[in-house]
Amino acid sequence: MATPETDNAHGEYEKGTQPIHEQQATYDLFMSLSKWGSLNLAVILTFFVLWLQPGGSIVFGFVAALALAVIGYFALKSKPAQH
Repeated sequence: MATPETDNAHGEYEKGTQPIHEQQATYDLFMSLSKWGSLNLAVILTFFVLWLQPGGSIVFGFVAALALAVIGYFALKSKPAQH
């Protein structure tokens, strides 16, 4: 039978004491790639849909895609940290 001294030989888990820098960096990278990748996909799809539809125009598709890119950039850019 284990004694209390040997049960705690490796230490018990204490919430909030483990380093999470790598996990946080991975999460931040994933979120950044997800949001900017989604914006790029939306811009490309908007361009091609408006250009290649019957009666569509490459100029109108480009202008609409550019407008979406600019609006999306300002909506998705990182906000300054408030301390």
